[in-house]
Amino acid sequence: MRIKHSHIIKNLVTALAVTLFFGCENNFDDVQKVGVLQNQPVGEAENIDLKYTELEKDTVHLLANLISPKMLDYSNRDFSFREFPEGILLKLYDEDDNLTTIRSKYAIFYTATNVIDLRDNVTIKTHKNETLVTDQLYYNEKLEWVFTNEPWVYGTLHGIGFDADKDFKNFQMLEMGGDFELDN
Repeated sequence: MRIKHSHIIKNLVTALAVTLFFGCENNFDDVQKVGVLQNQPVGEAENIDLKYTELEKDTVHLLANLISPKMLDYSNRDFSFREFPEGILLKLYDEDDNLTTIRSKYAIFYTATNVIDLRDNVTIKTHKNETLVTDQLYYNEKLEWVFTNEPWVYGTLHGIGFDADKDFKNFQMLEMGGDFELDN
């Protein structure tokens, strides 16, 4: 196990600041409470209904709508993230206003890497009524790439692990089975 010097220095500075803040009269329980507070979210929101829009030629287009009962903001961490402990419903609209929905019972968005980790009964349903179901799915916003190492079902196909572009045009499966047609 390697310990980074920056963590040691940060811990020493924190310990020194806590000691100076509380003085000599406070007990160790008070000092421990500061460490607990650092692990708490800096923000909490309920009943989220965020709409992402784009202005094009004086017309506003709805691109996405994120709905969640609860969001916890951990931007106070070195590796910041936003957690959706009660899941999400994400509605995505393409340029023709076709709707794709993504649901999961839990989600976490890592702001530094722009990776979304969807977990527990992840379901994607396209406007063509195609459905993908898996227990965990990652989405890299920068690369617009989706991947998992978990078992999945997509229509009549099933397998373990895949990666694809956001439109599922470039789709690579690690293990697969099911019924499918091949074009001649």
